[in-house]
Amino acid sequence: MSRPSDTHSHEQTRPPSDRDIAYVGYRQSGRAIVEKRPGHERLTPERSLALVKHSPSGFEWGYGGGGPAQLALALLLDYTGAEAFALDHYQAFKNKVVSQLDCAGSDEYWRLTASEIDAALRETTDEPVAPTI
Repeated sequence: MSRPSDTHSHEQTRPPSDRDIAYVGYRQSGRAIVEKRPGHERLTPERSLALVKHSPSGFEWGYGGGGPAQLALALLLDYTGAEAFALDHYQAFKNKVVSQLDCAGSDEYWRLTASEIDAALRETTDEPVAPTI
């Protein structure tokens, strides 16, 4: 949650185009794939693995293990651009959001919008997110 003295919320400080960001997860040949849209840019675990090694084999979702922790860290790193913030909050974000994502079949997917990320961060943090954009 934001502190009462905060006058600008995270989503108010982001440019309008950044509010259009969404992450989409699906399975391809049994592997977990995550894309940032628009642009279909694949999110990879390398940056998050350089900080914390939960799952060298990659991302997962739908439960509370290492793969979801790696994904939560990677999502917050990509979304906020702030390593310290991501490291402080990814476990709570994993528990609140990533562990709840669901798509088991090859033709299913999940979608996580900027608004949904902002709402989850308001619920799981006691400080505002400072975007680096």
